[in-house]
Amino acid sequence: MSVPVGAGHGLTNIEGHTDFDIVWPWNVAPLKRGATAVLRVKNEADSMRFVLPPLLRACDHVLLVDNKSTDGTGEAALAVAAEHGMSEKFTLKEYPFDVARAGAEHPAVAERSVHSLAYFYNWCFSHVRTRYSWKWDGDMVLTTEGEVSMADLSRQVGTADAVIRFPRHGLYIQSDRRAFLDLGLRNIEEWGFPMTPDFVYSKAPEWEIRTTPDQIRQFALPQGPVVELKYLDGDEFAHWTNPESFATSVRNRRKRREWLVFNALNNGEIPEGVIEINAPEGEHVVDHVTHTAARALRPFVVDDPDHAKLHLRA
Repeated sequence: MSVPVGAGHGLTNIEGHTDFDIVWPWNVAPLKRGATAVLRVKNEADSMRFVLPPLLRACDHVLLVDNKSTDGTGEAALAVAAEHGMSEKFTLKEYPFDVARAGAEHPAVAERSVHSLAYFYNWCFSHVRTRYSWKWDGDMVLTTEGEVSMADLSRQVGTADAVIRFPRHGLYIQSDRRAFLDLGLRNIEEWGFPMTPDFVYSKAPEWEIRTTPDQIRQFALPQGPVVELKYLDGDEFAHWTNPESFATSVRNRRKRREWLVFNALNNGEIPEGVIEINAPEGEHVVDHVTHTAARALRPFVVDDPDHAKLHLRA
């Protein structure tokens, strides 16, 4: 895997936007011990009240980069941080360029363009000032157990050269009190990385990919620390060029599963491996799942280990 040219110093973009050149953080000042969660978001305002509080409690710092949201995501994030008394641990930045969507749109954009996913990700992480970073999405919510685990890890990984993998399960939200948790897909990706020149983003065929050394220690958390919010009345695949291709995709099994589950639920069908969850009156279903229901679901059972089949039940 190739490392972007200039990974040891910095990166300039081909459009000449010098205000958005990348200066690698290890060249700015000695990095502090600790861990920073980095969120790259667009139109995630509804999720901020669930995503940010446990993340702010679990990390030394949270950096949110808003990429041209039109729903007030940045303002919502600032308000949540202030409401919970953690504004000092939160930073909001704006990235004002259209970024190529994953899939067919991505290969046509030069890696050093401000419109490239790889350049965008490198710019976001260049603002980290701790020795470790968490790649986090604007729809990923820590469960109670996940928050405790991440807080412990954030204290321990400050000087570690290790990659940490977080399992997560999709939570498909139909209303404030009703949702569907997909236990038929265990998606476990690399979310924790040291902040060193060995871990930067490069261009892959359909999306960005983080470079890693040939030899690296990896640790995986048990199932259940994170749920990924998916709104059944929203456009969950807006960041992809051609999401309809997921239905027949062999290479991208995770997105295929999400596409099939999303459409099945919207057609009134509940796939095998998906369970319905109803929150008690007065409690939002996301809070119910992350604080209460997830504990009753141990151990999480993966009914569809190859992420391929989708069996429906009435």
